[in-house]
Amino acid sequence: MALYAAWQYDLPQDRDRFVSTFRAKDKEAIIASVDFRPQLWLSRNITARRRGLGRLEREVLRMSAGNIERESGSTFMPRFDAQGLLTAIAVDSDSREILMVAFMDVQALDKTRETGLAHFHSRSRGRLWLKGETSGHFLRVQEIRVDCDQDALVMLCKPEGPACHTGAPSCFYRKLDGDTLTRIG
Repeated sequence: MALYAAWQYDLPQDRDRFVSTFRAKDKEAIIASVDFRPQLWLSRNITARRRGLGRLEREVLRMSAGNIERESGSTFMPRFDAQGLLTAIAVDSDSREILMVAFMDVQALDKTRETGLAHFHSRSRGRLWLKGETSGHFLRVQEIRVDCDQDALVMLCKPEGPACHTGAPSCFYRKLDGDTLTRIG
């Protein structure tokens, strides 16, 4: 019976340890890697039988279903970082200009989905923040796009005024020219 497994690894030695675990048991593992950056990689073991699996192999099998579903499936499974945040990029739904980048926690994501208005987690204030709560410059979310490993979102928005607290339409109103910042447009 063929065994398919997936492993999220952070360091090359993690991948090597996983490979050696399979090879050490004479299972002739064939490893196919998407690339060597920290990503999901797949292995196919062509001779293993489930009854001979050890704890590590069983854990890898358990993890693989969630990772494959997260990266290829249709289930929304946001991956928050150690601080409970994920990156959220607000983009003008008409012009496709990047308006701002902020962070969302579970509460901000839930409120955004519930109300259709962009909510974020303010790291400086340590609390939920409705974009436009003081300025009136709300971001009406038209669509939320999710990246491949579900740790970043792109929100297509209709801005109701400037997105930046400086009054600029976008927080990205300057470009780097050598060592100098030059205002765009």
